[in-house]
Amino acid sequence: PPTAHLDVFPYMKRHSGHITVHASEAFGLPSIGEALQWCGADRLGHGVRIVDDLTAVDVEPVLGRLAAYVRDNRVPLEMCPSSNVQTGAIRDLASHPLKLYYNLGLRVTVNTDNRLVTDTTVSKELWLAHTQMGLGLEDLKQIVLAGFKSAFLPFHVKQASLRKVSEELRPFT
Repeated sequence: PPTAHLDVFPYMKRHSGHITVHASEAFGLPSIGEALQWCGADRLGHGVRIVDDLTAVDVEPVLGRLAAYVRDNRVPLEMCPSSNVQTGAIRDLASHPLKLYYNLGLRVTVNTDNRLVTDTTVSKELWLAHTQMGLGLEDLKQIVLAGFKSAFLPFHVKQASLRKVSEELRPFT
């Protein structure tokens, strides 16, 4: 759990460091709360179990307090579909909540987690998001842009990168 490492996080904040905490893949929903509330995470590695803070009302998912906080504060969820299946956090790619989170307005990015252990690339993960989870080209473009928006870079560098990538993605509209 993130709170097992509390001594590191104040140091990072005091030195203007950015913090990503791997949360929920193994420790579940409580680790997301710990990562945000105790550790001051700027980004969540995985965050896949935020689904446990959703309830169905008239068949529509409703965000709980923690999920709404993640959405409203644009906390990026670094989704690693193949890794999540490999570790058993998710049963299979078709049941991965990436598309659900995207449709609910959470900021999701597509990542590899550990490229060599999982034997994947970001391109492969995006392809799987399309073929196994039903995300369309426009959805994938927005997810790629979310990754750039969530980068730990100086604002002017991030803006320049976003402009360049947006221009490169334009022909695919």
